[in-house]
Amino acid sequence: MRSRTANRSGVVIRRRVTPAGDILLSLLTPQGKLKAVARGGVRGPLASRLNLFHHVHVQVYQGPHNDLASVQQAVLEGALPTLAQPERYAFAHLMAEFADALFQEGEFSEQAFELFAGALRGVAHQPDPEWVALVMSYKLLALAGFVPQTAHCARCRAPEPAHPDPLGGQLLCRDCAALPAYPPDALEFLRGVARRTVRASMEAPLPPAQRPALWRALERFVTVQIGNVQSWRQLVPHVQAAPMP
Repeated sequence: MRSRTANRSGVVIRRRVTPAGDILLSLLTPQGKLKAVARGGVRGPLASRLNLFHHVHVQVYQGPHNDLASVQQAVLEGALPTLAQPERYAFAHLMAEFADALFQEGEFSEQAFELFAGALRGVAHQPDPEWVALVMSYKLLALAGFVPQTAHCARCRAPEPAHPDPLGGQLLCRDCAALPAYPPDALEFLRGVARRTVRASMEAPLPPAQRPALWRALERFVTVQIGNVQSWRQLVPHVQAAPMP
């Protein structure tokens, strides 16, 4: 494999500092996810630029025998300071970990990058960051090809299910369900969020009391279909603690 240098512009969605002071990064870019390392970066000028959620332009070098590209230069293109607020950081971190799980290296998707960047801006600036994160999580899922089954019962295929599926995060019919049906507005959200525009969903937020059940359904579906996302429990504790409707 030949050595090569490349320039990429993207958002830092994962950041970890090693004991040696290197910064391990994942960036979501229009060309797909990029994993790289800034060697000794925690002690150098790159440290403040390569922070979580920062939009950066990086020059990376891929050596012939290196698994990870090495960050040579980084220029900060944009930052969202309000994401440091506790009520926003939790949801921004969840969105970043979610994107890291959904999208793989080499999967070119400018639409995924734009949708994720828009989600972060919404979490940073909108008065209801939780609703932004909930809507955009479902939209990112749909873009990646993961759409919960809502037209038929996930177990018996009966039409028009309306009850939570506590194991798979989809919908069950009355005969297969052990839990009460979703409220009508929550059910309408689940059935239409994948095809509805972001603007339409944002203009019709559900009341906070109905959201924990939707977060729980999303967590179950993502865990079964994609894998575990730690932020569900660490950063959005009410998802686990709230009772079912």
